[in-house]
Amino acid sequence: MPLPNGFVVTLDRHTRVLDGGRALLGGFPTRLLRLTPRARPLLTGKTLRVTDRASAVLADRLLDCGMANPVVEALPPGSDPRYTVVVPVRDRARQLDRVLTGLGTDHPVIVVDDASHHPEDVAAVAAKHGARLVPLPVNLGPAGARNAGLRQVTTPYVVFADSDVVLTPATVTTLLGHFADPRVAMAVPRISGLPNAVAPNWIGRYEEVRSSLDLGRNPAAVRPGTPVSWASTACVVARVDALRDGFDATMRVGEDVDLCWRLIESGWRVRYEPTVEAAHEHRARLDDWFLRKAVYGTGADPLARRHPEFIAPAVFAPWSTALVLALLAQRRWSVPVAGAALGVATASIARKLDSTEHPYRLALRLTANGAVSALGQTSALLNRHWWPLTVLGCTVSGRVRRAAAVAALTDIALEYRRDQAHLDPIRYGIARRLDDLAYGAGVWLSAVRGRSTTSLRPRIVRSRGSQ
Repeated sequence: MPLPNGFVVTLDRHTRVLDGGRALLGGFPTRLLRLTPRARPLLTGKTLRVTDRASAVLADRLLDCGMANPVVEALPPGSDPRYTVVVPVRDRARQLDRVLTGLGTDHPVIVVDDASHHPEDVAAVAAKHGARLVPLPVNLGPAGARNAGLRQVTTPYVVFADSDVVLTPATVTTLLGHFADPRVAMAVPRISGLPNAVAPNWIGRYEEVRSSLDLGRNPAAVRPGTPVSWASTACVVARVDALRDGFDATMRVGEDVDLCWRLIESGWRVRYEPTVEAAHEHRARLDDWFLRKAVYGTGADPLARRHPEFIAPAVFAPWSTALVLALLAQRRWSVPVAGAALGVATASIARKLDSTEHPYRLALRLTANGAVSALGQTSALLNRHWWPLTVLGCTVSGRVRRAAAVAALTDIALEYRRDQAHLDPIRYGIARRLDDLAYGAGVWLSAVRGRSTTSLRPRIVRSRGSQ
């Protein structure tokens, strides 16, 4: 089905208009999109409104390429906005009361009690808010509990909300706007920290700016290999007929990532909409926080078995691989070889952009961005995904020690400046390294259990040409 008339998109902040509107450069992966004479007038500045088949085709193409995002407040209303809220819970009666209070009583709510130790407390809260209670005799985990609630839903849309989040009906209403696009299966808000009257400790202040669930301030299509490669289902609005059997009930962690990727593989879209938020009760106790980060890492191997093409901890182009390896070698020839790799990449990209007005200027910018990305991913490998190998290497090699020290300190300096955390640099740096230590340990544990290195292996891909 085509996008409906009245659907509005605006170019992504990374998309550049070239040659007086004759071409667009952007997306993930970056590509050059040449506009036909008929398509050029459809863009008004950076905005495109669907008014006919031609504009619908162009808007759909821009969304597919990651070059544009819907203007959610301008989207036409859906024909049937009915939804049911499903809240999986195990104990946590206080948190359940909080989330149900925020949701109100205008839409049906299903509370799935996932074998609580004190089911009477959960039942009392559900009854207080007029919610339907679905008790489970055995604990199924988040995926199984959500599926049990999903089977009871009779509305076109379902809202999954964890018991430790707080959201309002306005959040859901905004997310429902994305379903004007008939290919959208799920829409998720930004997950922010729950405001607390008591000042959080240093781990809490770190988590406020570095939460694993916070996907940033910019709208995006959720797609593997992009800055927003997955979405949490701590809060999500979904099209019921797109979910089919729902979550993989055999997964206790990573089930939300798996669902996102399965939907995308089936041709659906998943949208991240940060203009609305769901407040999440972040963990602030050091032991609890560290364990949760490690648990997140243990989802790596199960995801690698289901989606081996999506799970790579880093993705490099051939030229950026040569650049990184040369710099890591720390030899006299390292800088000349790295420079040669940059030069070859710039020339190659410029040839693909030869129809634009300034191909080498654009190519140099793209190559520089690619180099920064490659170095950032290398830093993440040393600090996070491969830290056991880094520690082992540090015991026998001065070059590894230097590379690890530069990667760790540069990462802390850059991220601290970007995050603007209400935390001193020392404790921020400690929290940053503990975060990486916990997650990486989880990844390695899952790889050992699964007897597979798929989740640890970077992927090398060739760039696409212009279109």
